[in-house]
Amino acid sequence: MGSRLSLDDSVRVVVVGGGFGGAAAASLLQSWAIPFVLVDVRDAFHHNVAGLRAAVQSGFAKKTFISYSVTFGDSFRQGKVVGIDPVRQQVLLSDGEELHYSHLILATGSDGPFPGKFNKVIDMESAIQTYEDMVKEIEKSERILVVGGGAAGVEMAAEIKTEYPAKEVTLIHSQIALADVELLDSVRQEVKEILLRKGVRLLLSERVSNLESLTPNRFQKDMVVRTEKGTEVVVDMVVLCTGIKINDSAYAAAFGDKMASNGALKVNEHLQLEGYENIYAIGDCADLKEPKMAYHAGLHANIAATNIYNSLAHKPLKTYKPGSLTFLLSMGRNDGVGQVNGYYVGRLLVTTAKSRDLFVSKSWKTMGQAMPS
Repeated sequence: MGSRLSLDDSVRVVVVGGGFGGAAAASLLQSWAIPFVLVDVRDAFHHNVAGLRAAVQSGFAKKTFISYSVTFGDSFRQGKVVGIDPVRQQVLLSDGEELHYSHLILATGSDGPFPGKFNKVIDMESAIQTYEDMVKEIEKSERILVVGGGAAGVEMAAEIKTEYPAKEVTLIHSQIALADVELLDSVRQEVKEILLRKGVRLLLSERVSNLESLTPNRFQKDMVVRTEKGTEVVVDMVVLCTGIKINDSAYAAAFGDKMASNGALKVNEHLQLEGYENIYAIGDCADLKEPKMAYHAGLHANIAATNIYNSLAHKPLKTYKPGSLTFLLSMGRNDGVGQVNGYYVGRLLVTTAKSRDLFVSKSWKTMGQAMPS
């Protein structure tokens, strides 16, 4: 950006949520010396793109959690946002504290089952240990069932089969085609081919009927899993990679009338919340016609932070247009497939770009810290 802004004391950006969008926005504001507070319920950023590998490969989890306070110092506040008052421009925390904002960035993200998402409120060391515990459970299990064949499910099955080729891995998916519906047919077909090459058993167009009685992520010998069509699979472990839910609890009461049916917030082309010039929504909680991805959250963060800068500098705002889709699927550390700007890309490019380290080094760079070896 241009010269440093001369700001009065009234400027303070509150960023709610420290996932890929929130952490990127906060680090941009920090680099431009715009006063901000990042609020997150946990003490560390979680690079959940690599959560699946951290559940399979011992020693990897420590690379996926990055302390907020080391990066943001006093501009980080650990707490749970329970309400927003747009009239008084206050964010209310569960302990009763109120944070005043001149600008607000909502980056609350989404939730889903462990290990793809990490939803417990515990400290970084305990979080790392939770992944290491799952590594041990997978080690003990000879037969593993992955439920859900979206991006997380196919990547999970591939990670297990890459690390443990001898294990019996079955994937159950309610649709015929695997991975995300927005992807090219050729990419979805190659995902299927990769899994079959690795020896994953596929049960497509099937739903598990006794999910409630199964304990996920734990070794439990000879569990019987039944599908609605009557298929039975005997396994030692079940891993859930089912749908994600948008985290709307922080803003549902304040902005219920601005929410889409899935809980995401309606935004304009500048990523401003409909009806508000000083409130932005980015990442999974922004209602945009594109898949919910870390990559997109980073693009949104750039637009929102730049627009706050530009509004303070009296410059025109930038617009965000969802482009043609870039989506890389890491199928274990030695394989992958995807598309870039709508064009198919194969194993060589995807393994070079993503599969080897799953972009963890990029997050350590964003957070300005050295990655542990």
